Amino acid sequence: MKALKILLVSIILINFTSCKDDKPIIEGAPKESVVSTFYFIRHGEKDRSNPDNKDPELNQDGLGRAIRWERVFSEIDLNAIYSTDYDRTMMTAAPTAVSRELSINNYDPSTVNVEDFKIIHEGENILIVGHSNTTPDFVNKMLGEEKYTSMDDYDNSSLFIVRIIDGKATSIRLKMD
Repeated sequence: MKALKILLVSIILINFTSCKDDKPIIEGAPKESVVSTFYFIRHGEKDRSNPDNKDPELNQDGLGRAIRWERVFSEIDLNAIYSTDYDRTMMTAAPTAVSRELSINNYDPSTVNVEDFKIIHEGENILIVGHSNTTPDFVNKMLGEEKYTSMDDYDNSSLFIVRIIDGKATSIRLKMD
């Protein structure tokens, strides 16, 4: 009788402790959606004092904007940050990268494979810093349509958000001034 009680207690304990967190598999149940979110911004205001300088740094307004972008993204769990290899884009990405302890990955807008980029970052939140022409172009490629034109040369406050849910891309453009 004592052996039977021990056996019953053991079975009960095993049932309560094993597979407790396993979800039942239900045929035909909808699978959980995969959501990828890409945040696209243009660099902050650049130093325009030397029109011959092809790689200017940010001016004071641009530095302030880079700090404000960090605040915007402070509540978002970013997985990676991308920037073109220019001083102004790297400086724009830097405050967010530092606060998140993330490195800045350089990308070339003319050679990036958008389909590979989507696959690599499936289910993640990614920040991409570019330029007045490359930012809307990259967004359009992510969407698979020509939705956005080049940005005005003094537009440093647009935020494009592309969400891909189960392979379907949608977007919104916000002004952050």
